[in-house]
Amino acid sequence: MKSPEFSTWSSIPAVTKGGSFLGSDSTSPSLRMAAFVAGADGLVKVRDIVGRRRRRAAVKAAVQTPATVVVEPIPAWKRGMDCLVIGLLFPLWFPLAVVIAAWIKIVSPGPVFYRQARIGRGGCVFNILKFRSMKVDALTSSHEQHLEQLIKTNAPMTKLDGQADPRIIPGGRCLRAIGLDELPQLLNILMGHMSLVGPRPSTPNEVAFFTEAQKVRVGVLPGLTGYWQVSGKNKLTFEQMISLDLQYIARMNFWLDVAILLATVPAMLLQYAESRATLKPIK
Repeated sequence: MKSPEFSTWSSIPAVTKGGSFLGSDSTSPSLRMAAFVAGADGLVKVRDIVGRRRRRAAVKAAVQTPATVVVEPIPAWKRGMDCLVIGLLFPLWFPLAVVIAAWIKIVSPGPVFYRQARIGRGGCVFNILKFRSMKVDALTSSHEQHLEQLIKTNAPMTKLDGQADPRIIPGGRCLRAIGLDELPQLLNILMGHMSLVGPRPSTPNEVAFFTEAQKVRVGVLPGLTGYWQVSGKNKLTFEQMISLDLQYIARMNFWLDVAILLATVPAMLLQYAESRATLKPIK
């Protein structure tokens, strides 16, 4: 077969007895305003959580409709390759994972891992694992809004990591730039949620934008790396990402997976170099 062409490589504060976040008349104006702000922030958080749960349930029901999704069988060679590669590289990735986990515990209180709902094969929702690179309880709504805007305008899927985000823990930006925050997804692969190579696992919000034809993408195992990741990644638009993933699904074979795996490390290094070059502080 022809070799694939890759690019250059709070809870809500209790409402006061007066039935208002402003409190009783005996409270000072400054305290009443502080209570109001805290309450409003709590409401925003709850609204975001409820909204995400509703969208997730709606998307799960939609993508699991047999008429819209054909669940492809998992090739025996793919599962064998996943287990073999992870096993052979265990002496490399496991010590690195231990060091990263220890670093996160030292520089930031809280859990080592971050879990996020993703849509897997057949529309099943699973929790993807990442090393936590942001402070505990940091709001992610800005990332979701940013991605939604990029999808609607079909603009390149650039990340917000180009700015010195104060929500990111020390060293977290480096992890994200080179992709090491996704190392725990090897556990997702071993549990059968993912494969080494495949379409990027989408969030429920992303799946909501899929056309009927694009839902083919959730008929196969999502991957840790894939055709999109080694073909330009964040330089490409949402439509281009979907197109590349559909091309991969149509052509999926052992040697294509090998080629994508070999191209992944250079792509990660290039992504890290470009990330360092574009870093700019938030004004």
